[in-house]
Amino acid sequence: MADPAALAARVKSGDRAALAQAITLVESTREDHRETAEALLAAILPASGKSLRLGITGAPGVGKSTFIEAYGLMSLAGGRRVAVLAVDPSSKATGGSILGDKTRMGDLARETDAFIRPSPAGPMLGGVARRTREAVWLCEAAGFDLVVVETVGVGQSETAVADLVDLCLLMIAPGGGDELQGIKKGIVEIADLLVVNKADGDLAAAAQRAASEYSHALRLLRPAGEAAPVFAVSALEKRGLEKVRQHVEARAHALAQDGTLARRRAAHARAALWGELGESLLEALKHDPNVGRLLPELESQVANASLTPSAAARQALAAFRGADA
Repeated sequence: MADPAALAARVKSGDRAALAQAITLVESTREDHRETAEALLAAILPASGKSLRLGITGAPGVGKSTFIEAYGLMSLAGGRRVAVLAVDPSSKATGGSILGDKTRMGDLARETDAFIRPSPAGPMLGGVARRTREAVWLCEAAGFDLVVVETVGVGQSETAVADLVDLCLLMIAPGGGDELQGIKKGIVEIADLLVVNKADGDLAAAAQRAASEYSHALRLLRPAGEAAPVFAVSALEKRGLEKVRQHVEARAHALAQDGTLARRRAAHARAALWGELGESLLEALKHDPNVGRLLPELESQVANASLTPSAAARQALAAFRGADA
């Protein structure tokens, strides 16, 4: 078992191998690792919080990895140290994940001031993993001042990344049909900026058209003066990305200056507390012996439609509360 104080010291010294080991420990679901992980996080927490946290989300195939690699290399040239936390979808059948983002970002992965960590989403919804927040803290403690959280290919309603980052960038592919169909409450609503990728080749005109349509529609969706900017870029040809980077840096600076960033992070911390309470209570309920004895019969009754799921849930909760009485 790793000594949490020694591991924290190595992380804070910028040791990338120690950072990878620390993230593995924090992500572990083994009960005997939790106490060590909590001690590690307590030791590094004062050194965290000094980065720009950027979430990048979008549908599968939109070019997130290509964009992040190009954006990361530009940020390195601008003096940033860049960590990428890439969340991969997990198989419902096997629980496994491909975790191929390091391969897709080969040039960035070879940079000494960059760190790329793929992690499985597991059973979590919303495009992120349960311990992504703690992984962000570890990367910050290791001296990375730009932490990019790349979500799995998410849908319109999956907005969990917004509770982890300072700014959320939504990537969109052109030529997917009616662009206005995407202007609905959900991921578009919480995005701080939109990027229409693949503005090159045969899709160049479609990308510019999509950017214009989204820009006009967002003015209707949001109050005057609060519409998110929309950029048309080609991550493959590295065109338009510098404008995006400059906007992100300027926007992050403005948020820090007027106190919005501190308020946003405080709200994220409160949301994290309630999320952790929910996850922990669910785990406790699953492992409660009273509930365990009752669940097979409840599941059978729900499966044969002799009991509603809500009624079964109430019975399980009553058994759980009875155990604590």
